[in-house]
Amino acid sequence: MYTNLFLLSFVIGSNLIIGILLGLSGISGFLLPLIYVGVLDMPVHDSLALSFLSFSVSGIIGAYSYWKSKNMDLKLALYLSIGSLPGAFLGVQINVMIPDFLAKLLLYVFVLLAGLSILLKKNKENTNSLNGNNHSKILDSSLMVVLLGFLTSAICSLTGAGGPILLVPLLASLGVNIRVAVGVSLLNSVVIAIPSIFGYFAHASMINTSSLIIASLIGTIVGIVTGARFATKVPIHQLKIAIAIITILSSAYMLVMLKLGA
Repeated sequence: MYTNLFLLSFVIGSNLIIGILLGLSGISGFLLPLIYVGVLDMPVHDSLALSFLSFSVSGIIGAYSYWKSKNMDLKLALYLSIGSLPGAFLGVQINVMIPDFLAKLLLYVFVLLAGLSILLKKNKENTNSLNGNNHSKILDSSLMVVLLGFLTSAICSLTGAGGPILLVPLLASLGVNIRVAVGVSLLNSVVIAIPSIFGYFAHASMINTSSLIIASLIGTIVGIVTGARFATKVPIHQLKIAIAIITILSSAYMLVMLKLGA
């Protein structure tokens, strides 16, 4: 009873903290599977199932917010989503076929790379617009956009990374306005989460599944709403640096422990 209560409390607390960070900065979702696997020692599939459930909720809330502020390109999001559905399904199938050690290794390495990318990324907003003249010709090809959605979603669903951490910098580098890139990526993260949720829950071994789902949703929703409310009052650049440092140290520690335990 005590163990179950501790687990539920920890899940609520983890989702609350990550939700607040998501509401403040739009990043850090990729830390959830790291916490579940590395700290709580939950099975990989259980961890990814709960993580993608949280990603879907944060994606819906975030995408709606960006759509209301007119920072959304539905056409771009649609073509990305066409590729993301089969890509996410493929990522899940690869994950369930590989050994747990390799799945954990991929998760920790990708999270480490995500932390490094945040730390090294220049704090510079891309002011180009998708409808302007400076965007890449890749975005003019529907097939290329679908392929982009397929590849990024396969990586995200395989490793448990949140969609925006991978897609936002890619879209920004192709000339998409940074705010539109975040909005599109949040909406796309919902599409990635749908097959991932069903795929990982089908292979999960959770006993108190319904309780963990409720705890995860409560923490995520309260966290995102709280973070979004204070988003304009927090220095985002310093926050991202702090998240990056915590991410790098945590993932490096998990990689060392994984190596020692091998």
